[in-house]
Amino acid sequence: MTGQPPLHRFGGGRYDQRPPVTRLSFDPAAFARPLADLEHVTAAVARRLATFGLETVGDLIEHFPRRYEDFRDRKSIRDLKVGEEATIRGEVVRVSADRTARRRVDIVRVVVRDDTGAVEAVWFNQRYLTRVLQEGMRLSLRGTFRPQGGRQSFAVKGHEILEEESGEGVHTEGVVSVYPASEQVSAKLLRGLVHAVAPAMRRLPDPLPSALLVRERLPGRADAVTAVHLPRTLAEAKLARERLVLEELLLMQVGLLLHKQEQQQLYSAPALPAPADLSRAFLDGLPFELTAHQLAALDELEADLRRETPMRRLLQGDVGSGKTVVALYCLIRAAEAGLQGVLLAPTETLAAQHAETAARLVGALAPAELVTASLTARERREALARIASGEARIAIGTHALLQEDVRFAGLALVVVDEQHRFGVEQRDALVRRTERAGGAPHVLHMTATPIPRTLALTVYGDLDVTTIAGVPAGRQPVVTRLVDEDKREVGYDFVRKQIARGRQVYVVCPAIDESESISAATAVAEAERLQAGPFRDARVAVAHGQLKSAQRDDVMRSFKSGELDVLVATSLIEVGIDVPNATVMIVEGAERFGLAQLHQLRGRVGRGSEKSYCLLFATAETGSSQARLEALLETNDGFELADRDLEIRGEGQVMGSRQAGVPDLKLARLARDRVALLRARELAAELLTADPGLLAPASAPLKAAVEDAFGHELGWLLKA
Repeated sequence: MTGQPPLHRFGGGRYDQRPPVTRLSFDPAAFARPLADLEHVTAAVARRLATFGLETVGDLIEHFPRRYEDFRDRKSIRDLKVGEEATIRGEVVRVSADRTARRRVDIVRVVVRDDTGAVEAVWFNQRYLTRVLQEGMRLSLRGTFRPQGGRQSFAVKGHEILEEESGEGVHTEGVVSVYPASEQVSAKLLRGLVHAVAPAMRRLPDPLPSALLVRERLPGRADAVTAVHLPRTLAEAKLARERLVLEELLLMQVGLLLHKQEQQQLYSAPALPAPADLSRAFLDGLPFELTAHQLAALDELEADLRRETPMRRLLQGDVGSGKTVVALYCLIRAAEAGLQGVLLAPTETLAAQHAETAARLVGALAPAELVTASLTARERREALARIASGEARIAIGTHALLQEDVRFAGLALVVVDEQHRFGVEQRDALVRRTERAGGAPHVLHMTATPIPRTLALTVYGDLDVTTIAGVPAGRQPVVTRLVDEDKREVGYDFVRKQIARGRQVYVVCPAIDESESISAATAVAEAERLQAGPFRDARVAVAHGQLKSAQRDDVMRSFKSGELDVLVATSLIEVGIDVPNATVMIVEGAERFGLAQLHQLRGRVGRGSEKSYCLLFATAETGSSQARLEALLETNDGFELADRDLEIRGEGQVMGSRQAGVPDLKLARLARDRVALLRARELAAELLTADPGLLAPASAPLKAAVEDAFGHELGWLLKA
């Protein structure tokens, strides 16, 4: 094989016969060069590009193709077959134009000849071409050979003027890159610009250590970027993209692990002593047996709490899996050590429910202090005094616990329930306050929205993850049914029978738009309609976000105590009160809700021993809404639904509420690139084990790339 260029391999596959790009000295100024400085880029084009987010050569190089057209089937004119799409080359012999009388369509006709024959190429409604195309020009044409007006014509899909007879076509020949574009910035314009800046691609530095490239058999970055933009084959483009995807995910994982490392090395947390009488009394006093998954979660958390390294852990479990009991045990452990624990909840209703659960399960072992906005000024002063003195070992509350006047005698643990409901700044408020005192509390985030592992490694990649799978014994799966509009009365009849048996019902109305007031009005109108019609003999009430918190809590308490039969609400009950007697959930306009939200709503029922039902009143108008509803009908497993949700919506929407600092994904797709993500996590851990602060000279390019991706989010470790 003498004279053959070397083959680069990735994952065991060929990278193709493209010779390695010649390494030239890297000039950062070339990448910062404005696109407006390029030849043929007018001021107007530069403005359009800037509006599209492309201002520099570097921006353009990082704007990767979304797919490819394979135009390698170039043919001679005599070999064209009717109905077949192909590419031809030829010289312009004649240019003419006419206009159809009936449809008033402009037709440009150009006779093109090659060595084998001639054909009439046809364009529709592009009369300006008569001023552009001239006899003697050489063209590359992509189109379809077909009958047209009683004669054979070549209907043109795309064309370009060839400067040289042997020159390669950019838009109509070979493997053609198709870029994300807009009405003002076409893919054709972007292709032309990419070819113009191709020399800069060959100067790209590689952020990955050379030892890793050799071990993983990866092509260099300059090779991969060039092949992604200007591939010779589809296989070459695929393998080059795989290399860049791994790089993108690796930079993210290194950054997240560095953030975790920074948090754990900057501060120390109180190491809790071994469990003693208080912890044992709590576990022995539980009125139920913990599941194997709950016990496993306790072991993981126990190991964290007994270290001085601050715990940063995400506890996830499906609706009703028993996360709260695990969190209460951790709070008891803090109280037992003579320190304090805090449980933050996003709503007063949920905070009150946690306080009630704590009173029932913890009781006098460690009384909890409830702090919400509903407290009077005197009640708040007294509660905060008990917390500041250390008399109150456990505090449960809402954002009211994040105020600057809240002081702790010795905060050891912060539990954040439904952590996605809190902003990053809110979640970190208590942590930062403790850090200023020289230490940091252990932090446990909880979520009842199961997260696919791939998403957890990106959104929460700086947290350890504990998963509670399954549900406690005795829980029955909720029966889910889709109710068509013509079966609405049948559905109502079924619900009336449930009410007659003494059961209770939720009715959830969709948010029509972003307005809370309109959503509230919708819920109120629905409650009035149901009370006057289908449920006229039942006790109906409404709860929504526009009610004062005291009024809303009164309605919730009345429903929980059994004084109401039907509670009409907005999705605020997605995370709300636990009512074992509620056996029916009606979701109006179910197609308007996301899959995770629908699963959360369904989880409001099925909390007792009685069989429960979720009725989806919906009109699925799109493929994605239909897919969501079908997924909900097929399974009650929140983790399986989370994977389906990721596939349906893509990470762009699912990651919308992610924590600050996680860079956007340009090439990687979590639903598709799961294997690459897991490998990136392994490689990131290996790299940081070998060089914890990326301080070695060989790590400098990687360190710079991570810092560039995360910006100011990473602190002293990257500044060392």
